[in-house]
Amino acid sequence: MVNTKEIRALTLISYKFLPAKLGGQKNIALFFKFFSQLIHTTCVTVKDNDITCVKEYEVLNIIEDGQFRYANPIYFFKLKKIIKEKKITHLMVEHPYYGWLGILLKMFCGVKLVMRSQNIEAERFKSIGKWWWGILWHYERITHRFADYNFFIQQDDEKYGIEKYKLAPEKCFIITYGFELTGPPTAAERVAAKETISSLHNIAADEKIILFNGSLNYKPNTDALDTILTKINPLLLTSDNFKYKIIICGSNLSASYNSLKEYADKNIIYAGFVDDITLFYKGADMLINPVMDGGGIKTKLVEALGHNMNVVTTTSGAIGVPLSITGEKMKIIADDNWSNFVSEVVSSNTTSVIPEAFFNHFYWGKIAAKAAGILQKNN
Repeated sequence: MVNTKEIRALTLISYKFLPAKLGGQKNIALFFKFFSQLIHTTCVTVKDNDITCVKEYEVLNIIEDGQFRYANPIYFFKLKKIIKEKKITHLMVEHPYYGWLGILLKMFCGVKLVMRSQNIEAERFKSIGKWWWGILWHYERITHRFADYNFFIQQDDEKYGIEKYKLAPEKCFIITYGFELTGPPTAAERVAAKETISSLHNIAADEKIILFNGSLNYKPNTDALDTILTKINPLLLTSDNFKYKIIICGSNLSASYNSLKEYADKNIIYAGFVDDITLFYKGADMLINPVMDGGGIKTKLVEALGHNMNVVTTTSGAIGVPLSITGEKMKIIADDNWSNFVSEVVSSNTTSVIPEAFFNHFYWGKIAAKAAGILQKNN
């Protein structure tokens, strides 16, 4: 175990992440669940978080939920007091939005600043058409340049930071998204889960269950849903002797989709938001990921592969998940090549098991230990 007794971390999270249900929320909650076992951690976050969800570290939900919270100077004084009282040595900031606050606290409190990025935010907003992405680009660049450590979620983001933001390579590290289990579910667990799903949604025993999930008010996911409905599924419907159902899981589906009722006779099932998505990761035969933008790492891929699902994904959708550690479980198809995508879906029938190397890379315990070791080594 890493010896990190002298380090005391304060993490600043400016939005709701508890209870952790979505990929980005899990990225924070589970990282600090394991990280706090190695380094004493205090979290400062917004009032909307349910602090009863966390037992491993202290959570202070003292930040107002309003839109002006990012420009409120009073938080400088509140955090300065906390840093002094708790003898904080390292300030970890999620996303660049509180970059100004992190920079000031570094300057006036003598803490080391850690910027933890889930993606290049400016590029993400550029990809979904936000006009102000350029302003954020400069702000994000300044914030990262002031940091003592820059934790990126995948290699392309780290490369971007070094090349575009001109960050010192020795201050950049990959701290990826993780998976909480140390191995895949058993075959019996997967069979039981598939039987449960089939019973819930009237799926025949000889039909493949194909899963797509994600928040459906997020443009990269809605674009992917449109691709499924207008390009992928029409091709699947013409495939001879391929019996299947596509289950769409996710909240905030636009009313324009009319709950996908018009697709009910086209092998599409809309399950809506599900409390336990792990049931579908265990029980579905395959995850399809036709996402082509949005940046970062597609957390659904990590979850699906960790549950030993077969995955068919676009090249863009596979960023951050090394093909070398997925064995035969993940097939990558060039963006926009939907005929090849569908061919792979139809032919995918591997019964192999996700390699141990996957868990060596994505297990949260190892990821947290890497982050703790970086801070300890450079402390």
